[in-house]
Amino acid sequence: MRLVCFGDIHMAFRAIERLGAVLRKADGAILTGDLTHFGDPPDAFRVVDAVRQFCPSVLAVTGNLDMPWVIDALRAEGISLHGEGRRLGDLGVFGCGGSNITPMDTPTEFDEDELRAVLERGHAAVADAPRRLMICHTPPFDTRLDRLVNGRPVGSPAVRAFIEARRPELAVVGHIHEGRGADRVGETLVLNAGALRDGGYVVVEDGAGGLTAELRNFRARAPSAGRPSG
Repeated sequence: MRLVCFGDIHMAFRAIERLGAVLRKADGAILTGDLTHFGDPPDAFRVVDAVRQFCPSVLAVTGNLDMPWVIDALRAEGISLHGEGRRLGDLGVFGCGGSNITPMDTPTEFDEDELRAVLERGHAAVADAPRRLMICHTPPFDTRLDRLVNGRPVGSPAVRAFIEARRPELAVVGHIHEGRGADRVGETLVLNAGALRDGGYVVVEDGAGGLTAELRNFRARAPSAGRPSG
């Protein structure tokens, strides 16, 4: 099972095309939020359809810059991970879109209790899976993945607390473009691919050797590999 995860797309169709060769080799694509830039469902599905040209199987969460009703549109299409979970063999995938509250008052923001509730609801659907992958647009608070250029951490305390309590093997996040990289929260490996236009994506593989993840960039040559514990 090979999954390609990426987000902060903001309708960057040329970047999706650049990723096409990688997507063709994947069993599924997971979009980690901000498909659009203040876009409605038709905009979001332009992005989904662009990905489907290379990889027909797509799952997604929205970001804070997608309009709130995009969540319902993705759910109606059967591809939403927001508060939902999917079993892909032994791998359970669940997620949460939107972001924590920001000073910019963007379209899809949730308070900390709401973020925790959405994650718990999605996790409950796959809690018995041998391995679990969490997809969350908002990064956990106070990591390498949620810091602005000035070093200020702006991630979600609720997302961090959830990871510490539920301990998924792997989490892929986004939202903070400059937070691209890898970190650990307890036993969980957490990856932020950054914005797709900058080349970032994550390749997740689940097989006989367990669950592995690589942070990659189609503008660079050397991938950064990681293996979840457990």
